[in-house]
Amino acid sequence: MMTLWGRKSSINVQKVLWVLAELGLDEGSDFKQIDAGLHFGINKTPDYLKLNPNGLVPTLEDGALVLWESNTIMRYLAKKYDSNNAFPDDLASQASSEKWMDWQISTLWPSLRVPFLGLTRVPEEERDYTAIKNAFQESNRLLGIFDGVLANQAFCSGSKFNLGDITIALCVKRWIMLADQYPDKTGPRTELIHIKRWYEMICTNTHFIKAIQ
Repeated sequence: MMTLWGRKSSINVQKVLWVLAELGLDEGSDFKQIDAGLHFGINKTPDYLKLNPNGLVPTLEDGALVLWESNTIMRYLAKKYDSNNAFPDDLASQASSEKWMDWQISTLWPSLRVPFLGLTRVPEEERDYTAIKNAFQESNRLLGIFDGVLANQAFCSGSKFNLGDITIALCVKRWIMLADQYPDKTGPRTELIHIKRWYEMICTNTHFIKAIQ
């Protein structure tokens, strides 16, 4: 049985949980999840650091193999356990999806992370509201790029839901939440009609809700 280390509220742990759900792998029978990180601790202990020297989550143990970095774990799970073709397996679709996975973690999330952490974890008296608003508005601009792509195709890599959609949808969930809960702190959220259609379809037709509950 696989073991997944990481708290379920983490965006990077949610990526892995969502992939597991799409693959039809169930907690308890196919894998166990152990809360780690933030108030759960564990991730800075010597035993955990032997698994993941970064002291971050998630970490996946699958037999003798230990993996960290959420996108790497997603790719591994899809390649090893996708017996029902939950995700496209042709090279072009995989490469197109992976470019969006890399974009999410290197470009979109660093921008969105500023208002997300600033408004949900930093004490109010320590918040830099100028930086928060500027970063949120940059997230609007970046998501506008993805919205333009979705004007011509259903998902990030074409006509079928893929791993890249998972990584961006989890950001979009936080983008919506921040604008709804802190509208005076973030400034307006850009109305992106193609992302709206895509996000509603993902919420309805995938295991998104199951994975992040």
